[in-house]
Amino acid sequence: MMFNKDSSGFSYFQFENFHKFQNINHFVTTRDGGVSNGAYQSLNLGYGTEDLSLSVLENRHILAQKMGIPLDNFVMCNQVHGKTVKVVTKEDKSKGAFFKDSALLATDGMITNIPDICLFVMGADCVPLLFFDPVQKVIGATHAGWRGTVQKIGIETVQLMVNTYNCSLDNIMVGIGPSIGNCCYNVGGEVIDEVLRTFGTTDHFINFNNETAEAHFDLWYANKYQLKEIGIKDENIEISGLCTKCNSHTFFSSRAGNGVTGRFGAGIMLNGD
Repeated sequence: MMFNKDSSGFSYFQFENFHKFQNINHFVTTRDGGVSNGAYQSLNLGYGTEDLSLSVLENRHILAQKMGIPLDNFVMCNQVHGKTVKVVTKEDKSKGAFFKDSALLATDGMITNIPDICLFVMGADCVPLLFFDPVQKVIGATHAGWRGTVQKIGIETVQLMVNTYNCSLDNIMVGIGPSIGNCCYNVGGEVIDEVLRTFGTTDHFINFNNETAEAHFDLWYANKYQLKEIGIKDENIEISGLCTKCNSHTFFSSRAGNGVTGRFGAGIMLNGD
């Protein structure tokens, strides 16, 4: 991924595969450049925390200004660790941007072909997935925690792009963003059982870690596996390789903060003519 930082301290990452296209704007935020304090220092973008709502709103305004996208153009969803993906229309513009209660209900993924709508998902160890079809000019943003991953929300997103906008699997590009890595994601029997039920094996998905003497789940492998399974080209999938827990100074991490932390986010928008 490409790292960007300005003189004010605001920073963000971009996928190299997406960066070459001039007709989209995309980004993955860090925890730098905002106004929140304590465990939420400093660019916390999530209302679903104990942070001050006014601080979160100011952080969102900072993000919008820095990325050159009006906050009115953002669309956010009320993420529930499911596999529901929705088609975003013009009527959805600004949902969830200013108020948590206005976000798309019970949704973890969004797609659209409408310019000037920024699809935005948040996380603090879960995997943000960004999608782009440069031929049909369709974008997507999906939140994939372990539950969403084993429910194959990545496949749900791709199938909706194909069925709604006639996207070709050959053209769809995917960015797998920063999340907790295989290095740090120790899991218990519930997750192992679900991985086995979903994928038919735990090989490569679940790995024994000698340092922790526990089983670790590789979210990046699991998401890339299912995307390749449906027919996305290997060269069209970019993995950030950045573990949020290892890099908790850069990203919010629930594991690193013992459940008390902010939210970073990933957004993508088709630029208008």
